[in-house]
Amino acid sequence: MKQAVRLEWDRFVGRCVYSTQGLLLAWREEHSFRFWVVINAVSAGLALMLPLSATFTALIIAFGVLILAAECFNTAIERVVNHLSPDPHPLAKAAKDAGSAGVAVTGIAAGIIWVGAVWSLF
Repeated sequence: MKQAVRLEWDRFVGRCVYSTQGLLLAWREEHSFRFWVVINAVSAGLALMLPLSATFTALIIAFGVLILAAECFNTAIERVVNHLSPDPHPLAKAAKDAGSAGVAVTGIAAGIIWVGAVWSLF
């Protein structure tokens, strides 16, 4: 039993290390990721300062985190596509455009939550 717990702990630690490496890569090499981190810091600060309900505040912060997750997925897609298709190809473009659209759709969802939150103040 102790070995099983130790193995799971080691796996958990490994996942944390790999996730941290991915976040650091996104921060270091992706301007868009850094942009969204700044936007989310401002957004979370405003959400915490305004007299919003706890639900709206949590949604705003959660969707900010989801935008960062979408950026990480988009970065992964771009890296794999660039590796497999260094030359321009319509399918490579389609994959990269779809990844970018995923970030945009997540950002739109966060914007809709902000509209609802501001609307609730009136």
